[in-house]
Amino acid sequence: MPVVIEYPKSLPDALQQTPAQFEREAKMAMAVKLFEMKRLSSGLAAQLVGMDRMSFLLELHRYGVVMVNLDERELETDQKNA
Repeated sequence: MPVVIEYPKSLPDALQQTPAQFEREAKMAMAVKLFEMKRLSSGLAAQLVGMDRMSFLLELHRYGVVMVNLDERELETDQKNA
């Protein structure tokens, strides 16, 4: 089911983007934020924007988000299970 977000028609022009570019960037920003908040896995976030997982992960730096954001306990658990 598509997500519909209403925005002023002048907004893409103000950002020097086409409506398609703006909508893609808005979807990417939403997916990145949900990933950052640990609400979506990287795979689901990538699906949301229609890209593969690795491409999504490689784009995170553009939004100031790290690929791996583990707290100390999660890191210790990962090390024990490696």
